Amino acid sequence: MAEAGHSAGEYIVHHLQNLTVCRKDGEWVWNQCDGNFYALNVDSMFFAVALGFVFLTLFGRVAKRVTPGVPGRLQTFVEIIVGFVDQSVRETFHGRSHVIAPLALTLFCWIFLMNLMDLVPVDWLPWAASHVGVPYLRVVPTTDVNVTFAMSISVFILTIFYSIKIKGVGGFTRELTLTPFNHWAAIPFNLVLEGVSLLAKPISLSLRLFGNMYAGELIFLLIALLGIWQLPLHFLWAVFHLLIVTLQAFIFMMLTIVYLSLAHEKH
Repeated sequence: MAEAGHSAGEYIVHHLQNLTVCRKDGEWVWNQCDGNFYALNVDSMFFAVALGFVFLTLFGRVAKRVTPGVPGRLQTFVEIIVGFVDQSVRETFHGRSHVIAPLALTLFCWIFLMNLMDLVPVDWLPWAASHVGVPYLRVVPTTDVNVTFAMSISVFILTIFYSIKIKGVGGFTRELTLTPFNHWAAIPFNLVLEGVSLLAKPISLSLRLFGNMYAGELIFLLIALLGIWQLPLHFLWAVFHLLIVTLQAFIFMMLTIVYLSLAHEKH
């Protein structure tokens, strides 16, 4: 709910401000990093790493305690997720790799957990942080474009790596210069067309996730301004947003599998 003495605009801007740190004039400063390319969003990094640790701990614990008999609820839940991701990889990825399935599982679960933080009421954690001297706190890492770009660039690097590994430098170069028109005179046109298509993959991958989660966070902030009416509306939007949270994690995972599958194919 908007604080006394603050307008709705100030309330929203405050909640959309990251806790940042950067080096300025030879000193480390907090929340004075506007325009600084090397500023670090501490809150995004903290929650991303913490949720990654939660994923590794949870799945690692289940893997160590797996039993061949009747599984418990947690093991059943993990097995359902692993089976779902494994089936998605088998149906989409046509190459041979021991990396793709673990990567897809990690991306799906990690992004889902980061997205799920959007269902925490927007004032709870920032209010608690303000009482220990933290002025700004954003708890959904995927509403930070730096986080989504970092993940998409990682996928992009893997795509380039496997394209060169499977097709060779010559094959990868021919794919960029002789597609879609297999003629030497069309090389400049093909290079521009395929180059734009290649660079569009990480950009669209990151902006799709960022845009959907940022919009969801903004709607929660607008609902929080409605006073007593925020509770039923928050619940209704949270139920619908749960679908978006899951869908965005699934889309990012599937596009990653598709891009890496294309990297493994020889034309």
